[in-house]
Amino acid sequence: MTEQAAIARIKQLMSSMGMKQAAFAERIGIDPSNFSKHLNGKLPLSENLFNKIVVNVGASKEWLVTGEGEMWSTTPTTGQISTITVPAGKISSSSVRGAYVYDLDVTAGGVSRERMFADEQIIGTINMPAVHPDCCIVRVSGDSMSPVIGNGDLIAIREVRNPNLIFWGQIYVVLLDDYRMVKYIRRHPDASQVILRSENSRYDDIEVAKSDIRSLFLVENIIRIDSRI
Repeated sequence: MTEQAAIARIKQLMSSMGMKQAAFAERIGIDPSNFSKHLNGKLPLSENLFNKIVVNVGASKEWLVTGEGEMWSTTPTTGQISTITVPAGKISSSSVRGAYVYDLDVTAGGVSRERMFADEQIIGTINMPAVHPDCCIVRVSGDSMSPVIGNGDLIAIREVRNPNLIFWGQIYVVLLDDYRMVKYIRRHPDASQVILRSENSRYDDIEVAKSDIRSLFLVENIIRIDSRI
C-alpha cells in the first residue's frame, strides 16, 4: 500500500458521498484536525482509521487499502447503531422530556410521513443519554431484519433532510407510496436506483428507484423492552 494512493481513494470516497472533509471526519468519529493531518500526510494512515471508515460508511476495506475490488463493501454493516435493553417501565409520560415514542408499526402500511408522526400517535417518551431527543421511536414487526432487529423491537430514527446523501450499508426506514420498510440501503449499479437488503437471508433484495422514495429515516438506536427488568 502506498500512502498517497490510499489518501487519494479516501478523497474519492468523500467525493462520491458529496461530503466535505470536516463532515466526513465527524461521520467516522475522528477529530477533524487529525483527519486533516492524515490526508496531508502529516500523520500516517492507520488500521484504526481504515476500520472507522469501513464501519461507519460501508466502504470496502480491501479497496481502501489496496485499490482492488469495488469501493463499497458487499457486507451490510450496522455502523454506529447501538442496541439498548430497557425495562418495560422506561417509557415515560409524553410530558417528560425525551424522544417521543409513537404507537406506530413502521413496517405496516403506506401512511404518509405527516400522519405517521401526528400528535395523537404519541404514547410517551424515552429519556436516555444514548437516544437523541430529536429522534422518533417506533415499533418494528416481522423478521426480515432478524437477528439485528427483532419482531417487536423499537427503533429510534431521524429523518434524512437530504435524500441524496445516503450512507451506504446503513439501516434506514424507507417510505414508499404503498409500503414502509426497514432495510439496509446498498449502492445499485444504476445511479437512479438503490438496493434494499434484509438481514435475514430468506428475503430477496429489492430494487427501488430513488424517485419512488418519499422519505428516509436513518436508524440510530435499536431498543429492546425487557419486562423482566
